Parts: sequence; C-alpha cells; structure tokens
Amino acid sequence: MFEYELHQIRSAELIEAAERYRLARFARTQAKARRAERRAQRQDAEGPVSSGHSRRRRAPRAA
Repeated sequence: MFEYELHQIRSAELIEAAERYRLARFARTQAKARRAERRAQRQDAEGPVSSGHSRRRRAPRAA
C-alpha cells in the first residue's frame, strides 16, 4: 500500500509539473507574438529600414 501511495503522489507531481510547463510555454509564445506584432507596427510606422544601397563586399584577407 505504501508504494502505491508514493506512486500516486509522484504521478500527481508529474502532472502538475507538466501543466506548469505547458502554461509557461503558452505564455512565452503569447509574449513572442506580442513582440512580433509591436515590431511589425514599428516597422510599418518607420518605413523601410535599409538605405537602399547594397553592402560592399570586403576583400579576402590572408590568414
């Protein structure tokens, strides 16, 4: 009986840990989506970020 009770307690702990992990992952994805939305709104307000010229390639250097 004692092992069964320990198993039940451990099982409940694992279920709670999984739920906390799921909620934390959901919160991170929501925060990431909010940041991406704000970034997109900022870029729309600013216009294109690049200056229009292509980057100059650097000459290769000797090792």
